[in-house]
Amino acid sequence: MGFSRVVRAAAVLGTALTVLIGAAATPVAADPTGGAAAVAWTAAADAPPQYPQVAIDWDVPVTMSDGTVLKVNVYRPADAQGRPVETDLPTVLNITPYTKLAGNLIDSIQQIPGVSEPVLDFLAGLNFAGTPFDGISELTQAVDGGGLRIFGVNRNLVQNGYAQVVVDARGTGFSQGTWDVLGPREQQDSVEIIDWISRQPWSDGKVGMSGISYSAINSVQAAALQPPALKAIFPVEPSTDLLRDIVGTGGALGVGFMPLWLVLVNALKFVPDVQSILQGRFDPAWLQSRLDDPAILVPELINALTAPTIDQVRPETLSVAQDGQFYADRSADATAVTVPTLLYGGWHDIFTGSVPRIYNDISLQPGSKQLVMGDGYHVNPGAGFGRPGNPPRLDALQRAWFDRWLKGIDNGIENYGPVTLFQQGGGWTTTSQFPRAGAESQRVYLSAAPSGTAGHARYDGSLTEAPVPDTARLTVAPGLRGLCSRDAALGTAGAAAILGSVCTRDSRFAEAEALTFTGAPVTAPTQISGATNVRLNTVLDRPDGFWVATLNDVAPDGTSTPLTHGAITASLRAIDDARSTRSANGDYVDATPALTLETRRTVVPGEPTTVDIGLLPTDAVIQPGHRLRLDVMAASVPRYLPLGPMLADSGLAPQHIQLDPTRPSFVNVPFVS
Repeated sequence: MGFSRVVRAAAVLGTALTVLIGAAATPVAADPTGGAAAVAWTAAADAPPQYPQVAIDWDVPVTMSDGTVLKVNVYRPADAQGRPVETDLPTVLNITPYTKLAGNLIDSIQQIPGVSEPVLDFLAGLNFAGTPFDGISELTQAVDGGGLRIFGVNRNLVQNGYAQVVVDARGTGFSQGTWDVLGPREQQDSVEIIDWISRQPWSDGKVGMSGISYSAINSVQAAALQPPALKAIFPVEPSTDLLRDIVGTGGALGVGFMPLWLVLVNALKFVPDVQSILQGRFDPAWLQSRLDDPAILVPELINALTAPTIDQVRPETLSVAQDGQFYADRSADATAVTVPTLLYGGWHDIFTGSVPRIYNDISLQPGSKQLVMGDGYHVNPGAGFGRPGNPPRLDALQRAWFDRWLKGIDNGIENYGPVTLFQQGGGWTTTSQFPRAGAESQRVYLSAAPSGTAGHARYDGSLTEAPVPDTARLTVAPGLRGLCSRDAALGTAGAAAILGSVCTRDSRFAEAEALTFTGAPVTAPTQISGATNVRLNTVLDRPDGFWVATLNDVAPDGTSTPLTHGAITASLRAIDDARSTRSANGDYVDATPALTLETRRTVVPGEPTTVDIGLLPTDAVIQPGHRLRLDVMAASVPRYLPLGPMLADSGLAPQHIQLDPTRPSFVNVPFVS
């Protein structure tokens, strides 16, 4: 049902609308919990293990084609005496930059008799609902969601007939070489390790890959290279566009994540193999590789943040601060993935922009490719999974996935989903595709007319069905209230969620520094599914500026819950049409900025300038009585901080939206009919 037809239908019913009302939510017959089949998957994961022990070969050296030695831990099922079983096994591979010690530590904590289970149960059961600390519960719900096993070692897999191989990526952990940060050499290492596994006497020749974040990314990269022995992958929170996801989102650095992450990995790579030192087997090549490049990408990061002009940005910084070969080398071609793939992501994860795109790019039939999108952040994958009404635990899904595609067990996992979504404002649903069938982008216009719902905001405007003859100039200035926002939680990978739902699930504090535009209450459940684009007619007083936008669900009590978010640096507003999509009328649906120095165009102060802000894909239902709201701000720290030259050009000056019926500002929202 189109925009005008929806409004006319509502008028016939006597409902006065000023914002688009979508059709009622379409019921879905499939069960997002997985039903009886999922009960069986969880029962299999929780059953007494087939083998009583795990045998571990520590730090096995594996030599790559360029002579670099990587260190590998091999976990195999063992009998009661700890002897590895004499059986050919399928293998699950995890490649990590965080040192194998991290996974070993998590695994060891979970094995402490009489301690680990009560502690984990206590953490999982923390409930601070109704208190200022409710964000803690949101994070600790991941403890029993299965993510801990996905991150490191899954003993359940090993003790039920799998080998697991955990590898320190080159230049990290105990492996030799220079850290290539998901680059071509590291991808070649993945292919060579898979081949090495397939030729081991304990291997049956079939390999799966799994892991969270970095390990998920190299899982997708490896699958795109099609090594013959790789038969399935289970990536949790992967990315194929590192620049736009986390490095330079909208042309701004994610200062809440990237600097700390780079420092962490560069520090961890100096943790030595103490056992080899004590045994007189210290590897001088390991140490030399660290000394040769002790802080990979950190100098470039500092230069990008501090250079006051483009001329003072060093060439090596430009290679990682703008789109180009560096990111092309690290962007997996998901269309080349031919092995069964189950993807997990979160609507407020740092990689939300990539996960649905990977799913859609993979050319497999639904079922042998699956997408699960939760409501969480990067640090709490699987939060709430396994609880009533939610999908099975991540480790149970992982076990079922590999049982089906590595062992050939007919367990029905291919009939799950294929797209299992937490619908914000509603609950868990399943559907056949993402965006949902019937999703069609429709304009909702910005108006200066007060909505009467946001007296707390910098400005209270409206969203309307049609453009209005407004000529108002609305001004907003940068501020620091973004520190208490869902953007802050996303930008810190979830850490800022401890500030509580008063920040992460209610934007009213941050909206004091925002121009808000709010629609009328909807009268029927109104679904949104897909990417949203915000087009603004702007005026700046400086050669550059920065725009942030969020799309919110406003409850009758005034709570303003952010659903999705995006940003753009004004001088980097040029859109890469080859990567973007448009509506039939030519409006952008998913506007992807080019983010190159070549396409950078500073703004002429005082002149109208159009910017498109692509918001991350989402799935939501606006319930009757709720309203849709657009927030527009000039800053959101720590989620975004423009790079040094752009920040200097903006001068942190106030910015303006110029409402003009000849150059309308609007939101292109993917409503589902």
